[in-house]
Amino acid sequence: GEAERRLRLHGPNEIARPQPPQLLRLFLAQVSHTLALLLWAAAALALLAGLPPLAWAIVAIVLINAAFSFWQEYRASQLVQALHGRMPSGARVRRDGNELRVPATEVVPGDVLIVHRGDRVAADVRLTHSAELLADYSILTGESQAVERTAEAAPYTSLGEATNCVLAGTTVLEGSGEGVVFATGRDTAFGKVAALTQQLYAQPSPLQRELAVTARIIAAVAICVGVIFFAAGYATERVSANDGLLFGVGILVALIPEGLLPTVSLALALGVQRMGHQNAIVKRLSSVEALGSTSVICTDKTGTLTETEMAVHELWAGDVLYGAGEARPIDESGGQSALSWLLRCAVLCNNGVPPSGRPSDLNVGDPLDEALLLVAMKLGLDPHRERRAWRRLKEFPFHAERRRMSTLHKSDGALALFVKGGPAETLARCVYELRNEEPLPLEEARRSQILGRVNDMSDRGLRVLGFAYRPLRSGERLDSAEEAEQELIFLGLAGLENPLRAEVPQAVARCQSAGIRVVMLTGDHEHTALVVAKQAGIASNNATVVTGGQLDALDDGALIRLLEEKRPAVFARVAPEHKLRLVQAYKRLGDVVAVTGDGVNDAPALKAADVGVAMGKKGSDVAREAADMVLMDDNFATIVAAVEEGRAVYENIRKFLTYFLTANVAEAAPFVLFVLAGIPLPLTVLQILLVDLGADVFPGLALGADPAEPGLMRRPPRARGERMVSAALLLRALAFLGMLAAVFSLAGYFYWQWDVTGTAFGSFVDEGPLYRQATTMTWAGIVACQIGNAFACRSERESILRIGFLTNRPLLWAIAATIAFMAIFIALPPLRDLFDLEPIEPRYWPLLAAFPPLFLATEEARKLILRRLSRRRKR
Repeated sequence: GEAERRLRLHGPNEIARPQPPQLLRLFLAQVSHTLALLLWAAAALALLAGLPPLAWAIVAIVLINAAFSFWQEYRASQLVQALHGRMPSGARVRRDGNELRVPATEVVPGDVLIVHRGDRVAADVRLTHSAELLADYSILTGESQAVERTAEAAPYTSLGEATNCVLAGTTVLEGSGEGVVFATGRDTAFGKVAALTQQLYAQPSPLQRELAVTARIIAAVAICVGVIFFAAGYATERVSANDGLLFGVGILVALIPEGLLPTVSLALALGVQRMGHQNAIVKRLSSVEALGSTSVICTDKTGTLTETEMAVHELWAGDVLYGAGEARPIDESGGQSALSWLLRCAVLCNNGVPPSGRPSDLNVGDPLDEALLLVAMKLGLDPHRERRAWRRLKEFPFHAERRRMSTLHKSDGALALFVKGGPAETLARCVYELRNEEPLPLEEARRSQILGRVNDMSDRGLRVLGFAYRPLRSGERLDSAEEAEQELIFLGLAGLENPLRAEVPQAVARCQSAGIRVVMLTGDHEHTALVVAKQAGIASNNATVVTGGQLDALDDGALIRLLEEKRPAVFARVAPEHKLRLVQAYKRLGDVVAVTGDGVNDAPALKAADVGVAMGKKGSDVAREAADMVLMDDNFATIVAAVEEGRAVYENIRKFLTYFLTANVAEAAPFVLFVLAGIPLPLTVLQILLVDLGADVFPGLALGADPAEPGLMRRPPRARGERMVSAALLLRALAFLGMLAAVFSLAGYFYWQWDVTGTAFGSFVDEGPLYRQATTMTWAGIVACQIGNAFACRSERESILRIGFLTNRPLLWAIAATIAFMAIFIALPPLRDLFDLEPIEPRYWPLLAAFPPLFLATEEARKLILRRLSRRRKR
């Protein structure tokens, strides 16, 4: 109740989000990029040519596209911020005598805040207890060197230098601590800095940079083509200077992809949204592109391939094997058996939060710690009572190099050190074993038997922990873990079950069919790792496991050769530095690497990878900050779904580029005939604008929302250096689809001229309503071809019959809108007169109606031939 009162008094513990870019600045960016500047130049040329209606029409096109791009960019930024808000952020506090986790926003001044390794500190805290606490203050000071923080007071000149405080926004790298919150939200040191420096810097993604290059190439081509044909026409005296300007404007307008940027914005925004619905929070839009080209996924085992929940399957103590559901409750009156000491060690050397009531309430903390607390409760040991009886004095936190954690406790004057960790690493520090309620010397033969038991449990897929303790003399000082963890008494083993997620084998199989290698990196025992890898389909029956020790023995060259020649799929006993080294090695081999991580020390590997993927449930705050993407369900299958979405986004942008380039050829061809053959211009510049506005924009945007096509995850990932506008795309769009649209639309023009004049190439109608009917026929022919092209562009190789006409409903609505758009502009006199259109007589409608199916059928025939040739080559 007091916490609620203080929350109302002080407000939520949060800092205002960085403001998005100013709306005016965002809009101005949409009217000042390369393509927009070219259109402004075209409008100026139209004014010089004495065509103000054309100039205003071009200006209108620029503003309409800018407004749409602005809206999509704004929606994308809002979407990313909203999804980012779903990322978990909690804090441990002690209230009413119990530890519990609350949202970080509900921490209030006066709370007792508890922090462990990997936590981001939620508020400014004055420490009352600490255990080898090292914090990363770089977010406040810019210094990468970790700083030590203790509960002992010391003089300081600024709050950032106070050694007995940890401040909001900093991160606990090692150790743990607890203390009293004295500032939250805007009143914290971090909040005061953030208030002065909040700015949002949007860096262009690789995709955006490539699109900028594409735009510059298109601009250069448009200018060159315009100059060349103007010069040719002027030299042959076919065109006047005024007509030359008209031609230049026409070429510029025809070749500029007005809908490109809105489509890219829409495709990225929809991709991020779809990933969000599948529990993948994308923090950087550039990650969408990188995901689509991922060729290696380096994944953790626990919680990613396996279920987050863990359960103790069996216990081995005093040379007796107990099934977790079969062991009798311990007799606390004696309490000296190996099993009772093992359970006591499991409860005390544990940073989990004991439940306040039923065992089913146990849902806070590390799954491994939770499982140990739960089995102790089942066997009659009360964690709350045990922790009150054995007060914790000191903690030597778990470290990846030691693979152990130990805690010092005191009970009625007696001191004891409790240790848990990797079984081999823990056993190596033991000189005795507790059997028959007394410590017996641990001989080499007995060590071998215990390690055999570890291997047996690991071979059955269990995760094995070793437990030990050491009674201490009163007043004995322990200054380091190395000094404390020696001459231990071995207590026994716990084998924990961590079942494979049901969806993982199918997800791994999808990766393999997509040409993506899945590699498991785990700190677990090699036997356990291999069992899980085989179950998941990552490793074959005769696969070998590479351990962290073996990696240490390899130099960089030898590691590259190992990955290239033997292609190992399982790495066990790896430390975070091994993970970083493997990510860098795969990248040197030319792979695009996605890597998962959840710990503090995983942050370097997450940053080094092309796509860093952090765990949303069990991941540390440091890992989530370093990652490009956060999995809200910690599920490997979600990564695979995100890869598919990334590929789909990339392909959708290529589909639009193909669609737009096709129309460009059809729009430019009439001007080429006008200059080289001297025929009346089959298409006016204003009608080109209308093609781009009516035929390109709506279906083009719908292609940006196209679902992933069948077989997308059965293709190999694209090469790192592959260009979006490839030679194959240009050949298909320009030389085939574009020429096909040009032939069909000009055929409509010449057919109309023949039907009216009686000759196709002798004499032409070149003015008046009849001429406008002819150009309207060309315009309508291009739009009709683009309707067929919209379906043709949905796949580079697959038949539309396999993809389905109804699988992209927005495209059907877009085509309906395009047809309605045509009808409105032809039917309404003001619009018709503005764009030099005339109603088309009904006898020409069947010809126009035949263009879409004929266009699509021709492209389907080409795809069929290519598929058959491809199958023959594979034979």
